[in-house]
Amino acid sequence: MTRISRRKLITHAGGMAAILATGRAPALAQGTANVHWLRWADFVPASDTLLKNQIVQECKKATGITLKLETVNANDLQPRITSAIQSGTGADIIMAIGNWPQLYGDSLADASDVAEEIAEAQGGYYDTSRLVATVGGKCIGVPWTAGGGLIAYRKSWFAEVGHNSFPENWDTFRDAGRKLKAKGRPIGQTVGQTFGDAPGWWYPYLWSWGGKEVEADGKTVVLNSKETVESIKFAVALWKETMDEGGMAWDDTNNNRAFLSQTISATNNGASIYIEAKRKPDTYRTEKDTPMAQDIGHAAIPRGAGGQFVYVGPQTDLLMGYSKNQKPAKDFLRWIHSKPVYDQWFTSQQGYTCGATKTWATHPVWDADPALKPFHDLPGKGRLAGWAGPPDRRSAEAVSKYIVVNMYAKAIQGMPAEEAAKWSHAELAKVYV
Repeated sequence: MTRISRRKLITHAGGMAAILATGRAPALAQGTANVHWLRWADFVPASDTLLKNQIVQECKKATGITLKLETVNANDLQPRITSAIQSGTGADIIMAIGNWPQLYGDSLADASDVAEEIAEAQGGYYDTSRLVATVGGKCIGVPWTAGGGLIAYRKSWFAEVGHNSFPENWDTFRDAGRKLKAKGRPIGQTVGQTFGDAPGWWYPYLWSWGGKEVEADGKTVVLNSKETVESIKFAVALWKETMDEGGMAWDDTNNNRAFLSQTISATNNGASIYIEAKRKPDTYRTEKDTPMAQDIGHAAIPRGAGGQFVYVGPQTDLLMGYSKNQKPAKDFLRWIHSKPVYDQWFTSQQGYTCGATKTWATHPVWDADPALKPFHDLPGKGRLAGWAGPPDRRSAEAVSKYIVVNMYAKAIQGMPAEEAAKWSHAELAKVYV
């Protein structure tokens, strides 16, 4: 790889945006800089293997940066961000999920130069990725990717109870789930305090009934509505009649294990269940001893009176304000987002996530496996927590406190629907003061 100076890189052929657009990884200034990157332990193990066994070494050769890559359970990321900000020490770059960046805007460095260069070179960001990474016109992070959940389900099991295609509305879903649970094959869903699967189900469920947290003004709390109360009543019945009741305490890994062990028939999730089943066809077999992956379908959460929706989960790399490695951290972000480098990682994801920029929508990975194609459109049509208001600090606080999730959990545990709606409305009003 040809190495050029940082000054020449900026001034030559239109700067970094031009380099990024060429499809060649930029060779940045050589030196002895260190960058600490904190991420989740990926639900696609191949991606972590790639980062740890290849990208770290390539980074040193291409940029001179010694990359310290650290991975933790996703539910541990937010406490780590908070602790790092409070102590003023920690990783230089930390991955954030969904609306989280909005909580930390005052403690993050301005990453606008890097983010805008990447956007210009790669077709622009999806609105959801840009919104969560922007405060007051300033990019408080660099969008990394965007994902979302669909319902993974056993096609043959649904067909056995009279549903040859996945139920499109809540009444037919309830009918299928009731019959499946009677056969010892319940639907699996969490109402626990976990970052992805809980809001990923309960937010679009609420929206499908016509419920919402706030009006479009981002101020007027309207959670305690007729639509919300009706959604709660139905949720309680749905839980008792169709669900694995152990899901009350599940995190984002329990449903994966339950599905792959054939104790549940369906669950809202990213593509990781299918990818794992496909990766180990001899391990994950159906009761008929065929590869389970061949019997897994993907579908959106059913439609209700208010419509049909998905919850999108952008991932953003936060450049921490306390970091003393601002320049090498930005150089690293430019390098890792360059097309030939990011392409390696994106290919390893196999469709589990979409790119934050639109150029990745035409990547060959989307034509490799029809079973994963339904995930392609999630960033463009998904909603963020806080809808119909903006995904600002308050919406991020509300989802981090699991106010909507807890509303349903309390009702499932016995609180009357009207009281659960009233409680959650009051808790949300404390956030939106």
